[in-house]
Amino acid sequence: MLGFVSSAALLLAIAPALASSSASRPNIVHILIDDFGWNQVGYHNDPSFLEVSTPNIDSLKNEGIELDRFYVHKICSPSRTSIQSGRSPIHVNVQNVHPEVVNEEDPLGGFQGMALNMTSVGDVLKDAGYKTSFVGKWDVGMATRAHTPHERGYDEFLGYYHHSNDYWQQTEQKCSLKKIKDLWIYNETFDGPAVHLANDPACGQDNQELEKGKRCQYEEEILLGAVLDKLDEQAAAEDEDPLFMFYSTHLTHMPLQVPQEYIDKFGDITNEYRQSMRAMSYYVDMEVGAVVDKLKSTGLWDNTLLVLHSDNGGEIMTQFCGSNNHPLRGGKFSNFDGGIRVNALVSGGFVPSSRRGVKEERLVAGEDWLRTYASVAGVGDRWTTDSRAVEAGLPDFDSVDQWPMLSGESAADATARSEVWIGDTTSIEFNGDGDTLVGGLLRDDGWKVVLGAENKMYKICQDVTTPAEYPDGKFTPRVPELKCRKCGRTPEDGCLFNVRDDEAEENNMAEEQADIFDEMIARIDELQESVYSPTRGKTDKRACKAAKNDYGGYWGPFL
Repeated sequence: MLGFVSSAALLLAIAPALASSSASRPNIVHILIDDFGWNQVGYHNDPSFLEVSTPNIDSLKNEGIELDRFYVHKICSPSRTSIQSGRSPIHVNVQNVHPEVVNEEDPLGGFQGMALNMTSVGDVLKDAGYKTSFVGKWDVGMATRAHTPHERGYDEFLGYYHHSNDYWQQTEQKCSLKKIKDLWIYNETFDGPAVHLANDPACGQDNQELEKGKRCQYEEEILLGAVLDKLDEQAAAEDEDPLFMFYSTHLTHMPLQVPQEYIDKFGDITNEYRQSMRAMSYYVDMEVGAVVDKLKSTGLWDNTLLVLHSDNGGEIMTQFCGSNNHPLRGGKFSNFDGGIRVNALVSGGFVPSSRRGVKEERLVAGEDWLRTYASVAGVGDRWTTDSRAVEAGLPDFDSVDQWPMLSGESAADATARSEVWIGDTTSIEFNGDGDTLVGGLLRDDGWKVVLGAENKMYKICQDVTTPAEYPDGKFTPRVPELKCRKCGRTPEDGCLFNVRDDEAEENNMAEEQADIFDEMIARIDELQESVYSPTRGKTDKRACKAAKNDYGGYWGPFL
């Protein structure tokens, strides 16, 4: 197995001839929203019960392409790793472990997230001559600098490394009972903790108005400001190199924290969890609107491709999570569609006029953006395979170039993606390590098999559909995570649905369509032979040591 090859060395080795002209290479703005439930966007609201307000996202959908069959992994880190690497989660990561883990016996894959020697979407667009910037939640690795955006093709980074942090104090997890902050900056002149952006210790969800001179700024405001500043910089730039901006919002992930003025807008909602989640959804829509306004006011919009989607379904494990995926079954952490089918759209002035206002029903997966962007950027022919990963014995790209479909170049009845491979893990803990499993299969004809892990008695949990008003304090599921069903390997105990005809996955067709079920189980077994399943390791004490001794109480690379 070959040693790690840095992205900088890769790009020098390739020495590409850049794509022809800037006009043929649009700016690309990718907005990834966190845990954004299916029913948390206005255009998916029940018409008889409209309480979610997302006018900016709704407008983008109306002016662009709605991706109605867009699938990702059921958990944050695997989904993000898939997007960055251009691989199905079963070939890169299905574990939601924390970034402090290390397995020194595996120098390529023994860490959180994406294995070293795998090329990222940032690498690909940098190869195409793009300026590259990442703002927000990373969650793809932190152990070494090579795991961070700095060595994954991004020129600049402002964000945090973990699954989440406190929106006001920027803290996540502890070292020796001391809370550690997680917010980092990397650019041409600085590489280190964002100490100057830390708030006063008194600042918090219940104390947002401090006396003059004491800092108290909502984290999302900081992140949005960085995105808008970068767009201004791009508009003023004298060169013709386009921009790739990956904007990964913290919203609408837990904890339920948002400026009070936004909660007050939803004062008619009595359930505090739903009220906070509606306010957070409204806030993220405001952020999207600010990005679009900036693109238009600076003249960037006409040559911009904007992609927006969630990393997984809304979290409904208990009602205090506040999310809602109505009418889909389940949510985050579950392989029912509520956990893996998410809000998604493509918009911007670069979208052909003939495709605007289209609701696209063909399959698209999170890993598809890498080769789609390579195609749009004019380097698609160079990125049909990931040679350095293959040479290191690692899985190749699974990414499908969706631009022919998105642009309307392909026939109306054609589809580039015939399957979505659904990932799972043997890990009992939500954020633990385990073996990679193929937890199901979705075909473009709508047939979907969900397969539980054998060591979990084949159970798939969150076997509920929540009402449009959820959570509401009525006789609705308080703890959906406890509602489980067996989804085994035989037609008698298996789970087969046609999600095109039955989006709530109410009608189990495994026995009635036993031939289809058996055929799909055989395909799952075939895919299982190809999975990438490194041991990620255990929490390494050097992470806390670096946080305390090197970074002044902040998380950062520690090896």
